[in-house]
Amino acid sequence: MQATAAQVLIPFARPATRSTGATVRSIAQAAPSCSLCHVRESCVPRGLDSVDMRAFDQLAVRRIRLRKGDVLFRAGEKFSSLYAIRTGSCKTVLPGEDGRDQVAGYHMAGDVIGTDGIGADSHDCEAIALEDMEACALPFHRVEEFARQNLAFQHRLHQLLSHEITRERRVTLILGRMTAEQRLATFLLDLAQRYHDRGYSSVEFVLRMTREEIGSYLGLKLETVSRLFSRFHEEGVIQVHGRVVKLLDRVALRTVVRTNS
Repeated sequence: MQATAAQVLIPFARPATRSTGATVRSIAQAAPSCSLCHVRESCVPRGLDSVDMRAFDQLAVRRIRLRKGDVLFRAGEKFSSLYAIRTGSCKTVLPGEDGRDQVAGYHMAGDVIGTDGIGADSHDCEAIALEDMEACALPFHRVEEFARQNLAFQHRLHQLLSHEITRERRVTLILGRMTAEQRLATFLLDLAQRYHDRGYSSVEFVLRMTREEIGSYLGLKLETVSRLFSRFHEEGVIQVHGRVVKLLDRVALRTVVRTNS
């Protein structure tokens, strides 16, 4: 079924219980060591040798802990740092004037967020923890300085920014050209690949976003997302138990993505 224009960019209501105060908590006086981090191969310093890694560790990095619902940075806040997610996950949202948010992205361990603030020197979205999480703050002026001194890291930084541009283009493609079925199938296959890249199971995983948040991200109504999950489950393509999803037939999901309805 082709999604209608009214289904695109469906916002979701902002929870009344969401934290509104400053929620960032530093939990480490000394900078954490990237060389010992379990997600370093998918994070900013990926590909650096041991010498360069030690130099990167000298950046004034602080580790931040957030509880579910805590806000890491807010829309309109002055940009100062990139944030590398060490554990847990978060969503980025574009706040609406009517108090309703549009989900702009889902981010997990190994991802780097905050790049939205580079151009305008302020964030245009806010990052909200979907579960307890930890992130490492990387002051951007130090990141730029290190990039000027280290060509390998400079290349990695350019890759990071290019990846963000590609992600936004992909989301635009999903919202503009794909049917509702294709959007959800693409979302599930993308999650599976991202978990695989991080060494986790790509077959069974927990959906940290609610059905409503997934709908907001994919530009679909809540009812449409729930119906599609139920249909894929009944057809034996996936198995759903609450927020736990198991991919039973990836070939069928890929067929959905390739099929023009």
